[in-house]
Amino acid sequence: MAEYKGDPVVVIGLGRFGTSLALELTRRGTEVLAIDSRPKITQSLAGRITQIATADATDIEALRQLGVSDFYQAVVAVGSDIEASILTTSLLVELEINDIWAKAISTQHGRILSRIGAHHVVFPEHDMGERVAHLVSGRMLDYMQVDDDFALAKTTPPKEYVGIPLGQSNLRRKYGVTIVAVKPSGEEFTYATAETELSYGDVVLVSGRTEQVERFAELP
Repeated sequence: MAEYKGDPVVVIGLGRFGTSLALELTRRGTEVLAIDSRPKITQSLAGRITQIATADATDIEALRQLGVSDFYQAVVAVGSDIEASILTTSLLVELEINDIWAKAISTQHGRILSRIGAHHVVFPEHDMGERVAHLVSGRMLDYMQVDDDFALAKTTPPKEYVGIPLGQSNLRRKYGVTIVAVKPSGEEFTYATAETELSYGDVVLVSGRTEQVERFAELP
């Protein structure tokens, strides 16, 4: 019998985003109930997700029969059908789901989802586009927007900080960022300390205000 971690999650809508989410949650050991109205989609994922059902998520009786009201968390991953997204979210609110996540495809859509009771609204296409833009346009190896104005980036150390202990570098005062971890060439990431000296070929994780992280990552 599989051992599950954390609260089980309902994922409604198995487009690219919903499928990726359901599969990753399953891989991480979370029990998942995935729901989609298209039999071809649910059949293709049978055996790869804990539980999968073909049902109309805009029908509250169908949700009740599947035991959705017993779940603590639900994700509405319905994509381009805004009406179905809004109706499904409102039904989850009616079923008193404690933690509802909903995918939005526009700011207006997201605003409506929040107003009807979604606890978290995500914009996967926008967020991915923003991340890729940072990777394409600069030296960043990876990028994550942690909050509205706070980011974490993986990049290489600027030459002015190579060979200097971080504690003597005045990095935070000069650029407003913090190097939190370092990965020397061929080794694993380790936490950065005041004694850490960067080398050419290292990869660093740097955090700070978005604009400051971007500016730091552009240093030669």
